[in-house]
Amino acid sequence: MKEDLHNLYRRAYLLSLFTIFYNIAEGLVSTIMGYSDDTLALFGFGVDSFVEVISGVGIAVMVTRIRRNPESSRSRVEINALKVTGTSFYLLAVALLAGITLNIIQGKKPETTLWGVVISLVSIAVMWWLVVAKKKTGKALGSDPIIADANCTKVCIYMSVVLLFSSLLYELSGFAYADALGAAGLAWFSFSEGREAFEKAKGKACCDEHCAA
Repeated sequence: MKEDLHNLYRRAYLLSLFTIFYNIAEGLVSTIMGYSDDTLALFGFGVDSFVEVISGVGIAVMVTRIRRNPESSRSRVEINALKVTGTSFYLLAVALLAGITLNIIQGKKPETTLWGVVISLVSIAVMWWLVVAKKKTGKALGSDPIIADANCTKVCIYMSVVLLFSSLLYELSGFAYADALGAAGLAWFSFSEGREAFEKAKGKACCDEHCAA
């Protein structure tokens, strides 16, 4: 039984590490392609991935702490990671709104949103797998925090869907404001995630109400 428990915690930790490294790779590709194609939504999606890395570090620390002592209180690293994550999400939301305004005034349009379609489809598949894997591991461990983290990962899926919709809309119709709409959707989610990060830093586990889902 001890060996099984050890393997489960090891799996939870490896999932948190995978989340970190995947988001780094996704962030690099998205920001580079978003910048080269003048796609604000894709560029913002990439920056969001980098912010998720900060959150992922906090999750990795959380898993390590729970593994050693399930009843222990949150560490300073976890709380600081949440505060930095929240601030970064707020700044991203403001930057996206400023970018939308500037692009509309200047009449800028993306060269192509094909990369947005490709990256969002990959992200949806990977994040859905992560949600299922984290939730399965969390339930096996009887760990509400890990299950809550799994449910919070769903926000990444929603953001990927927003990017996919706006990218497809522009690619298929050439609708001038499709990229702006996608960026606006990402800004809304960024603001929501920022607020949630600060509430969690204060001790309010925002995603816990979905634990039984």
